[in-house]
Amino acid sequence: MLWLIAAFILLIACVNFINLSTARAVNRAKEVGVRKVLGSSKSQLQIQFIVETFLIVTCAVLFATVISLIALPYINQLLELSLSFNIFTNPAIILFLLAVTIVVTALAGFYPSIVLSRFNPVNALKSKLTVNENGISLRRGLVVFQFIIAQALIIGTLIIVQQMKYFMNRPLGFDKDAIVNVPFRPDSTGGKMTDYLKQQLLLKGALAVTFSSNSPLEDDNNRFTSLKFDNALKEAGFEAIVKFADHDYVPTYKLQLVAGKNLQPSGWTKEFLVNEAFVKSLGLKRPEDILNKEVSIMDGLIKCPVVGVLKDFNDRSLRNNLAPLLIATNSTMYRQASIKLSTTNMAATMLSVKKLWEQTFPCLVYDYQFLDEKIASFYKQENQLAQLYKIFATIAIFLSCLGLYGLASFMAVQRVKEVGIRKVLGASVANIVYLFSKEFMALIAIAFAIAAPIAWYYMHQWLQAYVYRINISLWLFAAGGMASIIIALATISFKAIKAAIANPVKSLRSE
Repeated sequence: MLWLIAAFILLIACVNFINLSTARAVNRAKEVGVRKVLGSSKSQLQIQFIVETFLIVTCAVLFATVISLIALPYINQLLELSLSFNIFTNPAIILFLLAVTIVVTALAGFYPSIVLSRFNPVNALKSKLTVNENGISLRRGLVVFQFIIAQALIIGTLIIVQQMKYFMNRPLGFDKDAIVNVPFRPDSTGGKMTDYLKQQLLLKGALAVTFSSNSPLEDDNNRFTSLKFDNALKEAGFEAIVKFADHDYVPTYKLQLVAGKNLQPSGWTKEFLVNEAFVKSLGLKRPEDILNKEVSIMDGLIKCPVVGVLKDFNDRSLRNNLAPLLIATNSTMYRQASIKLSTTNMAATMLSVKKLWEQTFPCLVYDYQFLDEKIASFYKQENQLAQLYKIFATIAIFLSCLGLYGLASFMAVQRVKEVGIRKVLGASVANIVYLFSKEFMALIAIAFAIAAPIAWYYMHQWLQAYVYRINISLWLFAAGGMASIIIALATISFKAIKAAIANPVKSLRSE
């Protein structure tokens, strides 16, 4: 994806160069005429213009190298990478820069060199060159192409940002605020150590404490098991996630019971809690139908009755569907303590927790992680992608506006007499600005009509990777289109107003 976006941005820059070079062709007509009169052939002129393009591209590559060196630390920080840019020890970078220089020179310089070398020397020296309608149409097409890419990137960025907001704000079915997870050494005393630590933590300001194998929501860190239900001879046709947790797990995370009761205090496995997805996977119609029925897991090593059914909560990241879930007590399986903190004395409580942990586990490195931060880390890649899209969309729209400005400048020069005549006949400044703007708005509208379905298709495919996802709303496309129109109007308004307020006497006079 990054290679593709980089290629599109480079292509936009090449399009800009073609637009601006061909727009300035009239200004270089006399130079071409003089060179042809003095004996220059068409091929010599083409080589000259391609060499000029090569020199410009080489300067651009040198500037880009310097900018890359400056920007690399910020990119490393954003993506949490350790990329290096050492040209002298990495010949691949040099080869890449040479390849880019040659390819961009060919893409950007070939067409302008042909256009410039074709001028008739007699007409060029007499300043009688006419505007090629095909050339104007090509420049308009190139501007449309630029804005197709820019608007597709804008729409894609808006959709990714909305999906990230949806991830961060969607209710997960449990409390994740002000809960800190601290790694814990398994308790083989049947729960005596966990009871002691729980009492101490509650005395030191914690609102609630629970010990468990993992938190309610995990990403690629769950234990799955096959199972048998109600003394069946065959295994059920699905696997379930198994979490081991004490009786305070439900109230600490504010999980909701829809049937039955919570687990009883115990250091060993004696009973199960299940979720609604587990009940549905068995084909049972009501949560109450599973109560007091036995479930056997881990090849019959654990066999206990179901005492309660929990309302479904997201046990994995929002990329995945809800899975059937079993929760049971077993202190030998606990790997972390989850501590609910008060927001008023959080720092003091955290300091007390650290001291208690270091005293109780002197050989264990104290570490912790807030649950909401852990959940946010599940979507780190998507957040990084959103940030990169914002950067790339900004660059693409900036380059597209440069192309738009070049076309507006060219058209302002070509239509200077027309503007003068319109002003003499009574046209106002607003009329002239509207005359210039409507054509560009039509180009942007065409670009939007092409970019919108392209953006919808690829972003729809991207969203299919997530079970929980937003609906692609029309307002996202409308916002992207309006952003492009506003930016385009701001870009061309300067040239349009300048052409509109020009003195018609100067515009209409002949040499």
